[in-house]
Amino acid sequence: MRVVISIGGVYFADVARIKQIAAVLDELAEYRAGTYRLYVVTGGGAMARRYINMARELGANEVLCDYIGIALTRVNARLLISALQNAYPEPFSDYAAVRAKLPELESGMSKIAVMGGVTPGYTTDAVSAILAEYINADLLLNVTSVDGVYDADPRKYPDAKKYNRITSRELVRLTTRDELKAGSRIVIDPVAAKIIERSGIRTIVLDGSNPRNIIDVIIHGRHHGTEII
Repeated sequence: MRVVISIGGVYFADVARIKQIAAVLDELAEYRAGTYRLYVVTGGGAMARRYINMARELGANEVLCDYIGIALTRVNARLLISALQNAYPEPFSDYAAVRAKLPELESGMSKIAVMGGVTPGYTTDAVSAILAEYINADLLLNVTSVDGVYDADPRKYPDAKKYNRITSRELVRLTTRDELKAGSRIVIDPVAAKIIERSGIRTIVLDGSNPRNIIDVIIHGRHHGTEII
């Protein structure tokens, strides 16, 4: 079973969090002799937003800001690889490189593939959705600091409605209301939503504050997030 996991940059704020995420991913990679083939995309988080904001103040355009964000996501990819026992030793820089390595990654005890951002204009949500479609993944997990998809930002609007299940078409409609630019904090961006819609890949958005939630959804099929159908 191929699983693509998009891990928000918030989980790379300190060593303890990185170790917790890595321990869960290693456990999954080792489960039943490699039943689950894991492909992880790392976000940029607060550090990326900080550098992007600095770049804007210095006069950088949005493409340059995107490249700065991509660089920070790849730093986070290396941090995660450093903490993993079963990782491919280098972060991948594009989708084709991952696909070319599938036989090696999935032979015997599978190696966890890790990558950050790829192209300006695309968040790591979009990267994970494109990767999931390209390698024919069975499941896409978006591990974030919010416990699912809401009709508004629950951090700003306490009465925002949470969806336990939502269609990909409804998700596209919701996400196109939000502004997309470098460092955006929307739960799933419009590009990712469109990729999810066209690919039909089963997608779940879940709260990663307890990394064991990743195991619950993959192995046990239970979660308290949002399933996109």
